[in-house]
Amino acid sequence: MEEASELAVQIASEDPGQGLRAVAALRGLLERVERIHVEKARRDGRSWQEIADELGVSKQAVHKKYAGKGRRW
Repeated sequence: MEEASELAVQIASEDPGQGLRAVAALRGLLERVERIHVEKARRDGRSWQEIADELGVSKQAVHKKYAGKGRRW
């Protein structure tokens, strides 16, 4: 979580360039964390609908984003 802490400091920067780079890095970190949890949820037997509900998106959106990528559930 050190990476997230460092990004939190950078995002508060007065320099808009540094702040925007931190936003982009946070977006990447968030994507990695989401993928980890989606993969674990599928391994644990959760349906695409259950995962979508937790993420606040449609079943189709989460399925399109993660089905067929990485591990096979």
